[in-house]
Amino acid sequence: MPSHNAHIQFEKWAREYGPIYSLILGTKCLIVLSSDEAVKELLDKRSGLYSHRPEMYIGQTLCSGNLRLLMMGYGPTWRGFRKMVHGLLNVTTSKKYVPYQMLENRQMLYELLTQPEGFLKHIRRYSNALTTTMVFGWRTPTYEDEKIVQLFNGFSEFAEINQTGTAAIIDFFPWLRYLPDFLLPTQRKAKELHRHEKALYLDHWLRAKEQIRQNTIKPCFCAGMYEAQKQDGFSDDQAAYISGTLLEAGSDTTSSTLYAFVQAMLLFPDVQQKAQTEIERFVGPNRLPVMEDLSELHYVRACMKETVRWMPTTILGAVPHAVTQDDEYKGYFIPKGAGVLNNVWGIHMDPKRHPNPRTFNPDRYHEDRQSFSDAAANPDPSKRDVFTFGAGRRICPGIHVAERSLFLGISRILWAFDIAPEVDSKGSPILPDPDRLTQGFVCMPEEFPAKITARSKERAELVVREWRDAERECLDPKTGQWVQSPVSAF
Repeated sequence: MPSHNAHIQFEKWAREYGPIYSLILGTKCLIVLSSDEAVKELLDKRSGLYSHRPEMYIGQTLCSGNLRLLMMGYGPTWRGFRKMVHGLLNVTTSKKYVPYQMLENRQMLYELLTQPEGFLKHIRRYSNALTTTMVFGWRTPTYEDEKIVQLFNGFSEFAEINQTGTAAIIDFFPWLRYLPDFLLPTQRKAKELHRHEKALYLDHWLRAKEQIRQNTIKPCFCAGMYEAQKQDGFSDDQAAYISGTLLEAGSDTTSSTLYAFVQAMLLFPDVQQKAQTEIERFVGPNRLPVMEDLSELHYVRACMKETVRWMPTTILGAVPHAVTQDDEYKGYFIPKGAGVLNNVWGIHMDPKRHPNPRTFNPDRYHEDRQSFSDAAANPDPSKRDVFTFGAGRRICPGIHVAERSLFLGISRILWAFDIAPEVDSKGSPILPDPDRLTQGFVCMPEEFPAKITARSKERAELVVREWRDAERECLDPKTGQWVQSPVSAF
C-alpha cells in the first residue's frame, strides 16, 4: 500500500484485476469497486446491506471521539441524525439558500477583482461563509479569521491522517493500539487534532445555542438541532460534531472543486474561451449569470461536471462502506464486515468510460441535462455523471447546495474574468501539474499561481457595484453580518 498517491495504485490495480478486487490489510478485508455498474448494484441497490462503516479507530475513535457522523456506524442513531441533516439540505430547502449564495458570490468576485493573487483564500471564504450561514446563522466576512484557518488546516490534517495507506495501519492491526504514543506518532497527532477540533466545534455550537436562547439567531440548522436536542437528549459534544462536520464538509469540498476549475482553465484555455462565448450569447455583458441561466448554459454546466470528474475531491470515496452480512456479486464472495471502497478516481479515469481521461473535455456531458442528484439516482449506471458525491444511503446530503454554489461560482468567474498563467523571469508561462495533489482521503490540487484579470472595465464596475449594493442593502456595516436573513425558518 503506497503512502503517497494511493489513488494511482488503486486505479492501476483496477485496470489489472478488473472492476472488483479485494485487498487483505492486516486483519481486515477491503473490497474495491471500480465500475459504475458495481457501485450501482452494491452501494445503491443493496444499500440496506452496504451502508455501515468499518471500525475506524484512528478516524472515529481518536480523531473524533466517536462523534463524527461521516464515520458513524449505520443504525438508529445515525439514521436520526441523517434525517435531521436532510431537513437542512434537501432539494426543497436548499433552494432557499440562493440569496446566501448570491451574496457570498458577489463578495468573492469583488475580492478576485481587487486582490486576485489571493484567489484560493477568496474561494475558500465563499464556501465557508455560505456554510456557516446555513449551519450557524452567521457568515464569515473575511478569510483573516483564525477559526476559518484552523478549520481548513485541521481538515487537511484529518484527511491526511485518515487516508487509505500506511497512516491507517493501526486500523488494520488492532494490537498496535496498545503501544505507547511515542512509538505511534499518528496516534498522538490524532488525539491532539481531536482536542483542538472539538474545542472549535463546541465554541460554534454553544455560541449558536446561546443566540437561540436569546432569540437573536438567524434561521439555520442549529435552531432545528436545538429543538431535537431537547427532545432526544444527545450531548453538546455530539451536537457540536454534527454541526462542525457539516461546516467542514461544506467548506472544503466546494472550494477545492472551484480551485481545480481555475487550474483547468489555465491548462485548457480553449475550454475557457468556448464557455465565455456561450455566456456572451445567453447572458450578455450587462448582467451577471443567475441560477435561472442553468437551463441555457449547457456548456458551462458541462464544465462544472467535468471539473468534478477531472479532479474529484473525494478521490477514493471519502470513507469506505461496510457490509453487514455475507453477500455475493458476480461469483465473488463478499464477507460480512468487509470494507467496501468506491474507487472514484478509478471510475472517473477509466478510458472506456471517458476516453483520454486526463484531458479536460466538457463535451463529454454535451447531452447531459441531469442535476447531480438526478444523475446519481439514474437506474442506468452508465448515465451517471460523477461519483464524487458517494452512493446509496451515504450519498452526500449537500449535493443540491454544492451544485448551485459551483454553477454560480464557475459561470460568474467566467463572465467577469480571464484566467491566464503567471510568467517566470524569462517570460515563460508557469503551468501547474494537474497530477500533483494534496494527500488524504479528501484532496485538491497543490497550490499554484494564476493571473486573474477583469475582462473589461464595464464588467469590473458591475462587480464592484453589485457588491457595494449588497453591502448597503443586506449587511450591518460594523459586523458584516446579515441585518435580516432572507431565508425563512424551515
